[in-house]
Formats: sequence, structure tokens, C-alpha cells
Amino acid sequence: MNDTVDKLVIFLAKRDGIDKLVKTFQYVSKLVHWHVENTHPNAATRAKKWEVASGLSRKAFRTGRFLTGFNALRRNPGPTPTFRLLAVLSNAGEMVYFFFDHFLWLSRIGVLDEKLARRMSFISAFGEAFGYIFFVISDLILIQEGIKKEKEIIKLDDDDESKDLEKIRGERVMRLMSVAANLADLVIALADIEPNPFCNHAFTLGISGLVSAWAGWYRNWPS
Repeated sequence: MNDTVDKLVIFLAKRDGIDKLVKTFQYVSKLVHWHVENTHPNAATRAKKWEVASGLSRKAFRTGRFLTGFNALRRNPGPTPTFRLLAVLSNAGEMVYFFFDHFLWLSRIGVLDEKLARRMSFISAFGEAFGYIFFVISDLILIQEGIKKEKEIIKLDDDDESKDLEKIRGERVMRLMSVAANLADLVIALADIEPNPFCNHAFTLGISGLVSAWAGWYRNWPS
């Protein structure tokens, strides 16, 4: 019990930890609002307020987050030309996403003209979708390389390599969580870029948001 509390404290001390917690609130409340909208209007109204407040809070937490992508490119752009190109494309898209999300937040809270909200939302979501496509591609390439390396180690039948196998499998799980989160966020971004009945349905958005949040919980939870 004490170990779990210690890990929770460490998790919530991180900006990403707080973001995943509040993201869980945001999309649980979205699903609650959708589920009780016709049967319990008062509860639905409260759930909607919780969803909106959570969404705005997350945007405030992400202030300056666009610098993360810039720093990633500056410090570790990738080991090969292919990965460097993928890193530039993915991080550039994410930087656009987080940068214009600042203006979306300011327009939503009334500091800037509210009419800017739709335009800022489109640009931000487009950058997010663009970046996440290349993040997914990078992760899938690395997963494939890990599988090849794992097969080579298994063929050697060397007990001393068990730690390497464990590391490869652990990294694969983390990359699969990353792919799941990015694909879920891509669905949410598409709902802003090109509204459609599937992506914009409350159930689709709610489940996508929770998949992304819980994958983030798994990836950021202290080992």
C-alpha cells in the first residue's frame, strides 16, 4: 500500500501525470453526459461542466509544452537519416499542436476573440494529427526491429541473453502503448479537422480519450 502511494505521489508530481489524471476526468465526464443526457438532465449538465473545466485545465497545464518537441530535436534527433526525418515531421506537428493550443485556450476563456477558437482548433488538431502519424510510424518500425532482434537472440539459445529479451519485450509494450495513445488521439483530432458521425460521436470520443489517458498512465507510472 505504501509503495503504491509513493508511486502515485511521484506520478502526480509530473506534468504528464496530472495531465493523464485530468484527461481521465474529462472523458469519463463526457461519457457520463452522453449516457444520462436524456434521463437525468441535471446530472448531465454537471458532467458537461466537469468535462469543459477539465479540458480547459489541461490546456493551461500544457503551457510551453511545444518546447518539448524542439528540445527533442535539438538533443536527440535520431540515430539514422530515416529516424531523423520522422523525428522532424512528428515533433514539428506536435509543436504546432501545442503552440496553437495556447491561442485556443485563450479564446475559449475569453481573453482573445471567441471567433478565433474554431480556426485555432483546426490548426492545432491538424498539427496533432500530422505529428502523431509519424510518431506511430516510428514506433512501428522500432517494434519490428525489436521483433527481429528477439528472434535472433532466441536462435542463439543463450541463457545470458535473458535480460536483453526482457528489455526488448518491455520496450515493445511501451511502444504499443504509445501507438494506442497516438491512434486514439488521432481519432479525436480528426473530429476537429473533418467532423463526421463516427469520430464526433460522444462514445467514440470518450473511449478514445480514455484509451489515450490510460495508455499514458501505464507509460508514466513509476516502475
